[in-house]
Formats: sequence, structure tokens, C-alpha cells
Amino acid sequence: MKQYGQIKAKYPDAILLFRVGDFYETFGEDAIKTANILGIVLTNRNNGGSKIELAGFPHHSLDLYLPKLIRAGFRVAICDQLEKPSKEKKIVKRGVTELVTPGIAVDEKLLENHTNNFLASIYKDKELFGIAFLDISTGEFYLAEGNRSHIDKLLESFAPSEVIYSKEFKHEIHEWLGDEYYTYGIDEWAYTSEYTRKKLLDHFKTINLKGFGVEDALVGQIAAGAVIHYLESTQHHDSSHIYKIQRIREDHSVWLDRFTMRNLELLYSNHPTGIALLDVMDKCKSPMGSRLMKKWIAMPLTDKITIEKRLDAVTALREKEKVRIGVNEYLKCLGDFERLASRIASYKINPREVNQLKSALSSLPEIITLIKDLKSDLIEGIRDQINPCPDLVQRISEQLQEEAPAQVNKGNIIATGFNKELDDLRYIIENNQSILLEIQQKEAKNTGITNLKLGFNNVFGYYLEVTNKYKNQGLIPDNWIRKQTLTNSERYITSELKDIEDKILGAEDKILELEEKLYRDLVEHLQKYLETILSNANLIAQLDCLISFAEISLLNQYNRPEIEENLIIDIKEGRHPVIEHQLPAGENYIANDLYLNNDDQQIIMITGPNMSGKSAILRQTALICLMAQMGSYIPAKSASIGIVDKVFTRVGASDNLSKGESTFMVEMIEAANIINNLSSKSLILLDEIGRGTSTYDGISIAWAISEYLHENNIAKPKTLFATHYHELNQLEDMYPRIKNYHVSTREINDKIIFLRKLKPGGSEHSFGIHVAQMAGLPKEIINRAQAILGKMEENQLTGKESKNPKNLSSIKKASADNFQLQIFDLKDESAMRIKESLVQLDINSLSPIESLLKIKELKEMIDN
Repeated sequence: MKQYGQIKAKYPDAILLFRVGDFYETFGEDAIKTANILGIVLTNRNNGGSKIELAGFPHHSLDLYLPKLIRAGFRVAICDQLEKPSKEKKIVKRGVTELVTPGIAVDEKLLENHTNNFLASIYKDKELFGIAFLDISTGEFYLAEGNRSHIDKLLESFAPSEVIYSKEFKHEIHEWLGDEYYTYGIDEWAYTSEYTRKKLLDHFKTINLKGFGVEDALVGQIAAGAVIHYLESTQHHDSSHIYKIQRIREDHSVWLDRFTMRNLELLYSNHPTGIALLDVMDKCKSPMGSRLMKKWIAMPLTDKITIEKRLDAVTALREKEKVRIGVNEYLKCLGDFERLASRIASYKINPREVNQLKSALSSLPEIITLIKDLKSDLIEGIRDQINPCPDLVQRISEQLQEEAPAQVNKGNIIATGFNKELDDLRYIIENNQSILLEIQQKEAKNTGITNLKLGFNNVFGYYLEVTNKYKNQGLIPDNWIRKQTLTNSERYITSELKDIEDKILGAEDKILELEEKLYRDLVEHLQKYLETILSNANLIAQLDCLISFAEISLLNQYNRPEIEENLIIDIKEGRHPVIEHQLPAGENYIANDLYLNNDDQQIIMITGPNMSGKSAILRQTALICLMAQMGSYIPAKSASIGIVDKVFTRVGASDNLSKGESTFMVEMIEAANIINNLSSKSLILLDEIGRGTSTYDGISIAWAISEYLHENNIAKPKTLFATHYHELNQLEDMYPRIKNYHVSTREINDKIIFLRKLKPGGSEHSFGIHVAQMAGLPKEIINRAQAILGKMEENQLTGKESKNPKNLSSIKKASADNFQLQIFDLKDESAMRIKESLVQLDINSLSPIESLLKIKELKEMIDN
């Protein structure tokens, strides 16, 4: 327990799994937490007169229980026995061999195949933030710099499992991130510029960081260097697969703040049963492809040449169905050899995984052959850069058994013929009886002792037994050594017999030891190929994503967009990719045209009733632009997309009550973010802005924002503005680049039909009462609402102030009969009969007795 206490003191904030014999034990508070999370028995032990809680599980169950502890949000320190127990030593040497946290995990049971597991590191210098992301399971390492809004966007895109920071910023980080991410503070000195830069240079073995393009990113370097420090402090010293660091530049991808990422549901749906754009676009067959697809969706391109290269690749793949099918068949079987690289680097890769790597590399020449005739610069580049590593494949084939087990200590992992010593030992094990028989027969022939026997005992091993008859004849050779005398015989040993005995008795241990050594040599050899393996994984992931783009374009009838350097967005028959995907079979999505430019149709005011499709038109415009800039075909008949550099949205209600922010406060924060960051290439989507406050305040704010977007001297961003405020239709007459559109409807027999077509001109009605009727509100409420609406419209037409007490009184009085709730349910036949009976009744001609009889009759009608 003293030893436990010393180790636990070094890891006070982690659950310490303390190896004792065949069990991992936890004590005290750790035991209580562990028992609750894992559902195992909590017991106690007497520790020098005092009791201490105890909970443990067999060491071979670590893979089962460790993921549960990590997913529960705990850090886990694994303390192993560092030497074999012996009778001379009472306490074996122990030490923490690995500290596992939510952001640092390489075990496949802790990871999701199609999702990265990023560790993030944040550092702040005045108003500039640096951030780094590392997925230790794949070796991907990124850094970036920017303001807080940019860091928010990156956190949303990369969704790290853990965020580390300097303890000096603890209060600010907790206030900023709250419970959204698992956070952990480390000592301030680990975030100093000199220390972190040295960490990066030592890791990459370079004299500067110019080769990675991050030499001038000083704040980002501090965040990245702290990641390397954190790896070492958590006992992750084998990180050779992290061979480069990449810079994320704001101008290389479309700016999407976290509000926009969530509002457009790019990666995750805001509803439990909903689907995101990722779910529609990801048809990748490999885990590497699915992970890359998330990055492509989160960071659409802004470089026309790169976008066109992807589109050319998709076009080439669309035309070659056999190529797509053939490559997909190989992709399904490749496995995740990107993550295998991290297991190679940490020497944790097992023989079965090495064979899987061999199989993946062996498939690469077939993939190269399949894509060799495709006319695409991007695909040709992928083809030329793929390296199948034939020498490595040959080495693995020669060294490993085809059906090698997952665990090295199971034996039989090295192939026959690879090592002569191993083959000899295996021969001895498999043929020990025939070898011993040969010795017996040889000695019998040489000596003439015909009844020579060969036996074994635990005292001196194998022996030759000679009866007294032959012993007395002097047939015993001089090189035989007498070991035992019996009544009728003598037992001897020979040097040859002892050699064979040593080989036979020690063969199994020697085989295991030799196989482990040979396997370690193989894993050491694999280290030389880490960079090539990771490069292959990235190239295959790109090919997988491009094939996925081709597949969805054919499946969903997408078309190729025209990418332009101008400021025009011209979409013909555009559709919403996610809504369209969820439509019932046989139902078609109503497509719409949309045109925006900065010169004469910069802002479109879209009016129309609820449920008519205003929000869908806004979102589909942004999604079509983003899909085009990802290099994907789009859900439209055709489109000319002037490259967008930023997309902003103020869509839907996103209250943050837990932080004390109301709907209106969130609206204004998001609106301020838009106003403060807009550019001439921006696309802005505003949906019902100002609805979180009073009508007049809302109209005033919406009006002022519209004016600013039109008149400001910074930029003239393209804007779609969906609103219920019909007063905003007046802006078209006042400003040349504001145009009114409405989503058309048709009213038939007091019923509204949504046509979902965008047409020029504003709409004067919201049809909110019709929608309320469709939702199932009682007729009394609907009638009352119509009466109040009529009176309010009358007051508005006559110029009366609605706050005038007389006018409010007239509204209150309007249709008072309708406001009185019905006694009789119109759907109840019994109630209707009672009503008819009462209507026909002349109460002035009834006598008291007749009145009682009538009441009795009505009661019977109710009872029946």
C-alpha cells in the first residue's frame, strides 16, 4: 500500500489501475468510482488496522473495462509490474506504463472507425489564440491561429475529445467552453515559447519549422508544443508516426463559424432522429475515407484550381462504373491501415494486424491498375504517389504465418523456413520420439546390446538402461556415464542424449522467446515505412471520397456546377440535399431558381407563410454553394457559383439559457458576428431575425440590418432574408439592390396549399392562423384569432393606434360569441340531439311538472 500511495501521488487526478498478480486493483475513492461505473463488486481490505475500499478485475479484461472508464470521462493510469515476481523479493517493481485520457487513445476499442479522436490544445496571447489538434491514432497534427470566433469554428469542425490549456486560463476556458468538451489544465511552464518550440524541433528533428509552413505561427507553435509535452507526460513516447504538422489557414477554406456549422447541420443533426449533410454525402468504404470526408465538408475550398481538379476527378469516375465497383471492393477490405501506423509506432501492433497491413498493401497495385486510364490530374497524382511497398509485403509474407494469432505469446507466428534455428526447434518438438528412437537404435547397433531401453525420469532426465547380462559382458562404451544402479540393470546418460534432452525440454520456451525476438525485429523494420504507410492511407482516403462524390451524384441526380471567380450565384432548379433525401418514395422535391449578385440583386427579401419552405430555400442555397466548393456535384439542374469565402447564418432558435443568453441575445450575438466579419464574397442567410423581441423592435432591427448590408462601405455581401415582417417589403422601393420574393401558396375553400415555389414580389399574408388550424388547435381559438386579426387589420387600415384603450376594447369585444367556448361538442351525436331538443323547446308554455319530465327525458338521452 505504501508503493501504491507513492504512485497514486503522482497521478492524483486519474484512476490508478494497480497490477497485483493477475488482477488490476483500485483502492479508496478510485475503487468507489470504478465499482459504480463498471458495475463490479466493491469490497474492502484491512490495511494495518484500518479498512480501505477495494475493487478489481482480471488483467485480461482490461480491454473490456478500460473503454467504459474513458467514456465516463476519467483519466486512467495503468500501473504494471515491471519485473517477474521472485521468492527473494517480496514487492515487485511497479510503474505507470500508460496514462489514457479521452483525447489520447490508440486502442481500437476506445475509438470509432469513421471518426477522428482529436486532442486539442489552446493558448492565448492577448487577443490572438493559438490552437493545435492531434489525433494520435492517425498521426494527423494541425495548428492554427486566429481570434476567438475562428477557434470556435475549428472546435466545432474537429470536435476534440479533450482540450488542454494552461492553468492560468482556467477560469476563462471554463467560462468559454463550459461542459461542451472534456478539459484539462496543465502547468503554465509547459506553455512557454522556448520550451514548446524546443519540443517541436526535438520531435521533428529539424533546426526550424519552415518546412512545415508554421515558422511564423508563434502562438500556434506554443499550443502545438504543449501537445508534445502532454504526450510525453502521459507516457506516450512512441510517436514517430507524427512526422509532420500542417497549418490550417483561414483563407484556404470557407469561413464557417460554429453557428453556421450547427444551423446548416453539416456534420451533425440538431434533432435526435434527423440526418446531417454528412449522412447524405458519406458513401465511403474505408474508415480513412469517412474521416477525410468530415474534413472536406467542414472546410470547403476557396481555390478554384483545386476545386476544379476534384470536380474533374468526380466526372471521370462517374463515367467508369466498373472502375468504381472494382475499387470499392478493394476499399471494403483494406481495413484502417492509417491507425495501424500508430500501433506500429508504439510497438503495439499484433501479428494479425501486420498481416492485415500486408493484405492492404497487396491490394494497392490492383487499385493502381483500375484507375490507370482515368483522365484526371488529381487521380493521376494519386496513382503515381501510391507506393505498394513490395519489399515490405515480401518480408511480411516470408516472416509471418498466414493465420498468425493476434497475441505473440500464443506462438506459431513466424513462418516455416524463415529462421533455421526456429525450424530446428520446431522439428525437435514435432519429432522428439523419432529422434530418441534413432539414438536408441544407433547405440544398440554400435554396442550390440539388443534389448537397450530409453527412458526418462525427473531426476536426471533421459537415460539408457542396460540389463546386468550385457553390463557384465563389457559392452558399455567408455563415453557412457553411469547415473543409477538398479537390482537387475544400470542406467546411463551420454553427451548426445543430454544435448537432445536440453533441446527437447527447453524447445517450447526457446521457440516462444525466439519468435518474440523475430517479431520485434519485424516491427522494428516496419518503423522505416511509417511515412509511406500514412501517405498511402491519405491517398486512398482521397480516392474513396471522390468515388463517394461520384456515387451520390448518380444516385441523387446531381449535376456539375460551374465555378467562377465572380460575385454571382445563379442556381437553376436547386434542391435541398438533406430534405430531398428524407422525402417518401415517389414524392419529388419542389426545385427553385435563385439569382444573387453584388450589383443589382444583392439582397432578396423572402416572405411567405410558415411551413411554405422559406428556411429550406435559404439553407439549400448555402449547401449548394458549399457542396460545389467541396468539389462535389450539386442538387440542381445547373449552377454558376462565384466562389464564396464566408457563409454566415442567423437561422432558427438557439437559446443558450444555461449561460444566461435568451433567444434574442443569441440572435444579436450571431448578427453582430456577421456584421463584424462580412466581405464582398460572403453569403449571408437571415431567417426571422428580430423575432425574439417585440414586433416593433424586431422590425426596426431587421430594417436597420438590411439597410446596413446594402449601404455600408466595407462590402456588399449577397444576402437571403426570410421574414414575417411584411413591412420590410417597402425596402425594395427604397434601395436598388433589394428585391422582394415570396414562396407561393394557393387558397382554396379557406384552405391553404403550399406550392413551395419562389416567385418575384412580396407576400402580404403569413397565413399563420391557417397553419395553426392545420396543427389541430380547437376551432374556438381559430375563430377568435381570425376575429382579432380582422379588427387589428381594420385598425391598421384606418390609422388607429392599437394601444388606444378604445381600440383594444373593440378587439376584446370582437366576435365575443366565438370566444365563448361551445358547451356542445359538434362531433358528439348525443349532444347534438340534446341541443336540437332544447332549441325546439318553448319554456314559456311549460308547467312545472312538464319541466321536470323534460329534464328527465334529457337525462335519459345522456345516459343512453
